[in-house]
Amino acid sequence: MTTIKASCPCCGDVELTPKQVRLVVCTVKSRSFYAFNCPTCKDEVRKPAGEDVVALLVSGGVPVERWVIPTEALEEHTGPTISWDDVLDFALVLDSVDDLAGIAGDRPRRMA
Repeated sequence: MTTIKASCPCCGDVELTPKQVRLVVCTVKSRSFYAFNCPTCKDEVRKPAGEDVVALLVSGGVPVERWVIPTEALEEHTGPTISWDDVLDFALVLDSVDDLAGIAGDRPRRMA
């Protein structure tokens, strides 16, 4: 049986089986990680997994979970954030309109 050696920040070096390790490979390579529950202290330990670590863990029999980050989550957002007043104004508009599709067809309104 394959033994995987890892380190817990509290307990030091620990030995794990492939079933005890969770390997998540992300479409954004810097977000890939592996995690395990320390057999000694039971804390979850999560560490980044570069290509070399992924290759080692896969060769040791650790199953790979694929994680696809939606493109929308990676978009850069500029401009001011929505304030509580903006949310309240939006709620008041929704409350006062019977035909939401009709208001959506109107030209954009500027809120003060």
